[in-house]
Amino acid sequence: MYKAVIFDLDGTLLDTIGDLANAANHALSCMGCPTFSVAEYCYMVGNGIPKLLERCLPEDRRTPEDTARIAELFFPYYDEHKQDTTKPYCGIPELLGALKQRGVKLGVVSNKENTLTKSIVAHYFPDTFDAVSGHVPGTPTKPDPHLVNAMRGGFGLSCEEVLFVGDSNVDILTAHNASLAGCGVLWGFRTKQELQSAGADFLAADTAQLSAVICGESTASAL
Repeated sequence: MYKAVIFDLDGTLLDTIGDLANAANHALSCMGCPTFSVAEYCYMVGNGIPKLLERCLPEDRRTPEDTARIAELFFPYYDEHKQDTTKPYCGIPELLGALKQRGVKLGVVSNKENTLTKSIVAHYFPDTFDAVSGHVPGTPTKPDPHLVNAMRGGFGLSCEEVLFVGDSNVDILTAHNASLAGCGVLWGFRTKQELQSAGADFLAADTAQLSAVICGESTASAL
């Protein structure tokens, strides 16, 4: 059984894609740019909101001025509407509660900005996580492992005692860059094939399978 689990946030614990898409489309519309479907945004997220905003701008509009403008339009709208459709995935609150009761340390590492990450986690999962870290400007985003390494060190655990869980290739690469096993979840924004190609050690189709991986009751690999 793993003694700690560090989770990605968007696409792993919370279904946030609708609110992200709506805020990005609002900003794009204000700038006279084409908008995208929610499904298309699933392949733009994962590397932080600044990268999302860069990706959704037309290539000829990715200037410093337009990049700054879309951020000015996106963030206030998202802050006001970030709870319109966002919700925990099925079974996640129950899983976290069960793990906490068993004494498993719980953490979140996200490419969302640090303050935003902490506020969202506190709202949807109050008094649940032992540590929460988001991106700090001027530092690398995942798959750089520095936040995961720091969190594991804070838990006082070895690499073998900690599992990283996420829904994208970025998360699996983050796990491996931190010398952790990585479990890919199939309910998030990306595909099984992407997670397998990234080298996921485990795959979980639902929270029951994820619980089995965490508790050492499943040896099913992602292969």
